[in-house]
Amino acid sequence: MTWVFGYGSLIWRPGFAFEERVVCHVTGWERRFYQGSSDHRGVPGAPGRVVTLLEEPGGEVWGVAYRLSQEEAREVLGALDVREQGGYERVELQTRGEDGVTREAVTYVATPENEDYLGEASIEEIAAQVRGAAGPSGANDEYVLELAAALEEMGARDPHVFALARALVHDT
Repeated sequence: MTWVFGYGSLIWRPGFAFEERVVCHVTGWERRFYQGSSDHRGVPGAPGRVVTLLEEPGGEVWGVAYRLSQEEAREVLGALDVREQGGYERVELQTRGEDGVTREAVTYVATPENEDYLGEASIEEIAAQVRGAAGPSGANDEYVLELAAALEEMGARDPHVFALARALVHDT
C-alpha cells in the first residue's frame, strides 16, 4: 500500500487520483517557506517561495495522507517526482492520522544542499518576495493563502504559515 503525505500544495491541489484521504501529522519536523520555486510559483531569476520540512525535535506538521491505488501508484509517484523536481527529494516518514493510525508515507523534502534552497529569512522578507512572484502554477501569494486556508479548515496550527498569510493580507 502506497501513501503520499502532502504538507504544501498537495493539501489543497493534489492533482492525482487517490483512494483515501486522511488528515494526519508528522512529528519531529516543522514547515518553512525556505525553498525557492523557479518552476511553479516563480521563474528563473525571480523565484517564489514554497514550503519544505526541516527536522525539529518536538515539531509537528499537519497535512494530508493520500492512499494511492496499487495500479496507479507507480504512475502517480513518477508524476510527483516531476512536479517536485525543483530541489525536492523523496523520503519516507511516519504519519499519524486523526484516526490514530500510523502510516508510512512518501513525501518530498528540499534540503539546504539543493541549488534552489533560499533558506531562512524574516516573515517580512519572505512576504516581499512572495508578493512579487508568479510562475506557471500561479501567483506565489495564492499558494500561501490557499495553504493557510486549508490548514485553518483542518484546525491545524502553524505559526509560520499563518504569520506569512497575515503579512500578505495586511500589506496589500
